[in-house]
Amino acid sequence: MPRPFPTASERSMTPLSARLAIGVASLIGLAGYLWPFLLPVVGIDGTASATQAAPFILAVVTGLCLVAILGELSAGDVRPARIVALLGVLVAVNATLRLLPTFLGASPVFLLIVLVGAVFGGAIGFQLGALTLLISSLLTGGVGPWLPYQMLGAGWVGLTAGLLPRLEDHPRRRLVLLAGFGAGWGLLYGALLNLSFWPFTAPGVEYATRLSWVPGMSFTETISAYGRFYLITSLPHDATRAVANVVLIVALGGPIVRLLERYRSRFSWQSVEFEPLPVVDPDGHHHVDEVLPGHA
Repeated sequence: MPRPFPTASERSMTPLSARLAIGVASLIGLAGYLWPFLLPVVGIDGTASATQAAPFILAVVTGLCLVAILGELSAGDVRPARIVALLGVLVAVNATLRLLPTFLGASPVFLLIVLVGAVFGGAIGFQLGALTLLISSLLTGGVGPWLPYQMLGAGWVGLTAGLLPRLEDHPRRRLVLLAGFGAGWGLLYGALLNLSFWPFTAPGVEYATRLSWVPGMSFTETISAYGRFYLITSLPHDATRAVANVVLIVALGGPIVRLLERYRSRFSWQSVEFEPLPVVDPDGHHHVDEVLPGHA
């Protein structure tokens, strides 16, 4: 059998440097999000503030996003440069969409983050999500200790979208899957973002309300307190975001996915199979000659 050329998935694999940069950013972000839950596990009664860690996390996440982009450009192919150019355009478009008026948690920015991650892979999806929140915050003056956590949350939306099955032969099923994914992240995004400020929401009344984190809480008490806080304060807001994600993906997802897939196919290598050709030798016998790689 002839040896096929590398498939599109093989040639479009994200460079190792980009994957490592995104992995390091995600691990640092997880620590920033989950420190109230981690302290009792490791036996530390600390009062470190997510607000104090925010500048460090912002610098690290932004720097590692740039490293990931440089990793894409260093892949030694024309395609990565064009994908990075597309990423720049999508970040600009999505950052502009964030300027539109929103209702409660509903926002159009998650539409492109989900779809781009599903089509181009998690690395591009992560960069689109993180950089969209960074650029839009600079445009709106919304820079604060919450920004790195917003960048990470949106980045993880695109990163995990790259793990979804493509279902290219079943567009309706794919759209339903993407809509369900958008609904789930509509809730999860809010649950994550709360952790950047939740431990400090009600100083002085922690024991009376049983909604805030208190140094010295056990892991179980921390989970229970956050569960009550989320159900009472955040769930309605996040449910609106989830519904908006579903509506936008169902209404606009099909055409946008087809457009992104066409762009991706134009700048990706495709696997090509060659049929063996019959060859007649000097004795008049027919036999099948193999097509050698590079001689097709």
